[in-house]
Formats: sequence, C-alpha cells, structure tokens
Amino acid sequence: MAKGLQETVKLQNGVEMPWFGLGVFRVVEGPELVNAVKTAINHGYRSIDTAAIYQNEKATGQGIREGIEEAGISREDLFITSKVWNADQGYESTIQAYEASLERLGLDYLDLYLIHWPIDGKYKETWKAMETLYNEGRVKAIGVSNFHVSHMKDLLEDAAVKPMVNQIEYHPYLTQQEVQDFCVEHGIQMEAWSPLMAGELLDQPVLKEIGEKYGKSVAQVILRWDLQTGVVTIPKSTNEQRIIENATIFDFELSIEEMDRISALNQNKRVGPDPDNFDF
Repeated sequence: MAKGLQETVKLQNGVEMPWFGLGVFRVVEGPELVNAVKTAINHGYRSIDTAAIYQNEKATGQGIREGIEEAGISREDLFITSKVWNADQGYESTIQAYEASLERLGLDYLDLYLIHWPIDGKYKETWKAMETLYNEGRVKAIGVSNFHVSHMKDLLEDAAVKPMVNQIEYHPYLTQQEVQDFCVEHGIQMEAWSPLMAGELLDQPVLKEIGEKYGKSVAQVILRWDLQTGVVTIPKSTNEQRIIENATIFDFELSIEEMDRISALNQNKRVGPDPDNFDF
C-alpha cells in the first residue's frame, strides 16, 4: 500500500508505476492544461495520464517539459501514459499512432501505452503492435483500457506478452469486482479512471460521514479507498488547490469496516460507456 505520493507498485515486468497520478481527460489544449501538469509535477506528482483522443497531448507535453525544469527532476522520474484510439487500431496504424503521440508529446518514449477500447476484430492485431513496441524497447510497459474479463481472456489466448495494466471506470458505485479478481489472478495492475464518478459522488452520505471522521473530503476518502483496494488512481483536476487536496491522502487509513461499507455502495452504475456496448 502506498505510503506517499511517489510510492510505486511494481508491474509484472518489474517497471515501477506510481500509485497516484494526474488524469487530463476532457481538459482542452491550452495554458490551463500546461499549468495543471506543471503544478502537479511541482507538488510531487510523478504520473501523468493522457490519450490521443483527448486531443491535448501537445499541451500535456509542454506541461511535462516545464514541470521537469521547474521541479529540477529528469524525464526518467516521471511515468507518462497515453492510449491508441479506436480509429487507429490494427498493426501498422498502431505503430504509427504511437509515433504520432510521441511527437505531439515531445517525448522519446512512453512509460505505458494502452489500447483505449476493445474494438472487436481489431484489438488482437493492435496488441501485436503493442508487443512489437514493447519488445523493441520503445515503451516501458503496455496494457489495455476498458477491457472486461471476456476481452482479457480472449486477448490472453494469443498474447505473447501479458497486459501489465487494465485501466477501467472504477468508483464506489462501480466496483467491477469480477474484473479486479481476474486482474489480481493474472498479475495485471488495475487502474481507475473517473474515480470520483465525474463529481457525482461528492455528496454521497456514507462517504461524507466517513470523511467527517477523518477531517477529509469525499474525494480524499474515495481516492484513499482506491489505493487500499490495490487500484492505481488518476483523478483529474486543473485547480491547484484540488490537485494538492487530491494527493493529501497518505496521512490517514480507512478501517476494514469502512472499506467494506464503501465497497457495498456498488450499483454497477457507469458514467462512461459500457465496454460491451459502445459505438465509437
């Protein structure tokens, strides 16, 4: 369990991935994003998560470069993730998509590259391209996003390299226990996107009650729950106060009973699309 903001979990190939990071989904290209990434790095964040479809890799890259300079750290101190979009899936196009992401980010390599969604009939070819990038040493780790157990089982039938990460929608109303059990069994690290359910959980009574006990916000309680369930988490924010607040979760610990109460809130309720039924 993470004891601090820069604590890492060892992926199955030995690569160290921070437990906590900054997500930049739905943050538009521009100064606000550059500033958010820079701010996060200055406050000790070491993991930044973007994707080609967010159309903000350029500003993310600029924030990374400026953050490195201001914080006096090196590129190797950071863990940068991006994802191949659905329209680019397939063998050759995935290799090209990776190169295009690097160019936009202004980086020589990524720490983690993910298949963004399980496109039927395509994700196995896409995975072969990911394996090529990985075997050539051009990316440190590869994984998937939004994969159900059925998708992971299907992928593993032909995979030479196992996915190291599965990034899914995960919060107290969507605990995805079956996916988590499968990931644990196969040494795949689970990671949460939309951990705060796009803000929908911030008035949840049980979470508020637990937060009051520790003098913590609902967001802090949820993010702490993520870590204690063994799930890497990447909350999104562009607000400096929020960026700091989100990361202030290493000075308290939820009890087993509180963890169970939070997990029991599950309603299988999504804010994003269902990976078994999406059309983009």
